[in-house]
Amino acid sequence: MSKKQLNRFEVLSKANDGYITVSEASAALGISERQVKRLKKKVRDGGASGVIHGNKGNTPKNKISDELKAEILGIRARPEYTKCNFAHFAEILAIIHGIVISYGTLYALFKSEGIKSPKTKRRKKNHRRRSRKPQAGMMVQTDATPYQWFQGDRKYYSLHGAIDDATGQLTGAFMCKNECLHGYFEVMRRTIENFGVPMSCYADRHTIFQSPNSKKHEVDASVTMNDTQLGRCLKEFGITLIPANSPQAKGRVERLWDTLQSRLPVEFAIRGITTIEEANAFLATYIYDFNVNFAVEPEDIQNAFGKLGVNENADHILCIKVKRVVDAGGVFSYDGKSFRIIDIDMPIPAKAKIDVLIGSRIGVMAAYKGKVYEVLPFVPPKRKRKMPSMAERKTAPPPQDHAWKGGVAANIILLSDRKYENDESYRETLRLIEKTLLGKYR
Repeated sequence: MSKKQLNRFEVLSKANDGYITVSEASAALGISERQVKRLKKKVRDGGASGVIHGNKGNTPKNKISDELKAEILGIRARPEYTKCNFAHFAEILAIIHGIVISYGTLYALFKSEGIKSPKTKRRKKNHRRRSRKPQAGMMVQTDATPYQWFQGDRKYYSLHGAIDDATGQLTGAFMCKNECLHGYFEVMRRTIENFGVPMSCYADRHTIFQSPNSKKHEVDASVTMNDTQLGRCLKEFGITLIPANSPQAKGRVERLWDTLQSRLPVEFAIRGITTIEEANAFLATYIYDFNVNFAVEPEDIQNAFGKLGVNENADHILCIKVKRVVDAGGVFSYDGKSFRIIDIDMPIPAKAKIDVLIGSRIGVMAAYKGKVYEVLPFVPPKRKRKMPSMAERKTAPPPQDHAWKGGVAANIILLSDRKYENDESYRETLRLIEKTLLGKYR
């Protein structure tokens, strides 16, 4: 018997012998008078065994068997689960392996076996929490994070994502080789397709979102600040861009990365996902499983996500737009290549300014006065130029030993041997010639 049980037996024995009252025994043991009366009867009938709990020595019905323990530890030892935290592993056991076990029981088992969770807790700095928005869709936080997402692959890939501020729902996720415009376009596309158009977007001050002159413009309004491609895209959707001044300001999306960096590599390893294409296909549906576990109810059940207009096409907004001038034949150039507009219902006048649309879904298209046109690559005909004969040339070619025949570098070598080589102004002239002429041909 334990010391507590011996003390209880002595007090109850004195109560049975009449040395103390029931109320005094109740105060001494810290239990109710009714419980004292029950224990007194047990001690009279069974002696010291009356203070021992009746279940002592019996195996609990909810105790997991040694066979189940061995099975769980065997699953845990698999390579794909080595970096899995305990809560995530409990979910995997229930969903994939059909083993339902509480987090507390799993934690006690792993602790007894000396297994530590890879997601260790550490003391964090206290920050004042910003209140959530009352309605879903009032604001989404977006960001990208580089990480080694695929087990066995040491390369870092950037995962772009957006999370609703009011509910904590993951509205879209897309992976690319690095943080880029295409990744944010696809996240915004998935957000709009799955939930709708948010009212505002909370992001960092990356030049993908706003011009590098943004801070200068805040001080001096005369400084020109043009919209970036993503900034223009958000304006066309009617989404207000809110730039954050620190990572802590958009803490909800920063904490999202902490969760996904712990879970996604395990999910990828279980399904044998090793490429960006496979990962993006999986992320398209994974967001719903994530939201079931981590989303919360908003303060106001009204949904603030909007809908696209009747004449709006997301593919024509989620793209790069640049201005170009079209000629009389409907031909324009971009990046050294020529394109011709086809299926023109209304004539586009020569030298008219058009918008060239370049996107992953639409390729290259042209827009003029609100209408979008298909285009095709155009190869202009080559002009035949007759090379003049030596007799027709007005100037004779320089001789082989001419100072400039070997190029600028050769000429500088020749000039350096002259008597003015110690003159500083002369050397400045040489440097100017080298900078101007060599720079021209590089």
